[in-house]
Amino acid sequence: MPNRPEVFDPPKPKTLHELFATGRRLSCAWFSVGSATLFEIGAAARPDLAVIDRQHGLWDRGAMEAAIGLVRYQLPVVVRVAENSAHAIAEALDAGAASVLVPLVESADEARRAVAHGRYPPFGARSGGGVRPLLAGLAAMKADGERISIGVMIETVAGVEQVEAIAAVQGLGYLFVGTGDLALSRNGAPGAIERDCSRILAAAHAHGLPCGIFTGDEADACAQLANGFDFAVVANDIDVVRGGFERAVAALRA
Repeated sequence: MPNRPEVFDPPKPKTLHELFATGRRLSCAWFSVGSATLFEIGAAARPDLAVIDRQHGLWDRGAMEAAIGLVRYQLPVVVRVAENSAHAIAEALDAGAASVLVPLVESADEARRAVAHGRYPPFGARSGGGVRPLLAGLAAMKADGERISIGVMIETVAGVEQVEAIAAVQGLGYLFVGTGDLALSRNGAPGAIERDCSRILAAAHAHGLPCGIFTGDEADACAQLANGFDFAVVANDIDVVRGGFERAVAALRA
């Protein structure tokens, strides 16, 4: 019998959907420096998920593509995009990200726009294409689009005031508390951030959505997971690298 060509059937990338379905509290590693090598080293510690920060980080398109390609079959990669636009969201998803995290969302309309930018028709307006989505053909690209999870950041007073309406948006995957900008927005009002975090978490869970939070270190992350958050930032590359150098230099000086 003549040999038949084998159908190219690449492995399935990890998704946030399957991770959230476990019901576990999850660790998140956050990467801003823009180094695929450092990203690979951090991912070797086996966090549950990893975030590439393209809003405030140093990532260019090539480095993002390389980093996602290194680990997407091992753990879900989330890209915090620079803005709520079709271009920014499609660029991250075309690179193979499992999710995009959209910053500074302050209304249900903005959340709906984010979801539409991340979904193919008829559920949204995302343009078809991208090297990784098309690796196994058009049908696989459409199926791959179903693994995507769209998250939004609540990180301003305006966002908190609209969080219940935002959480009700159909197709949204999760909420995430941006504690840094929220503190700036609240201007350091005593107790306000804790109340905001509780309100955001309650709104997410009331609509069946997981909720994550940006935390500064592992102790803070553990505390927030104990408070009921589903995932938290256990480490970020800037603080890990800086802290390692500071400890080494201080030990030598001592």
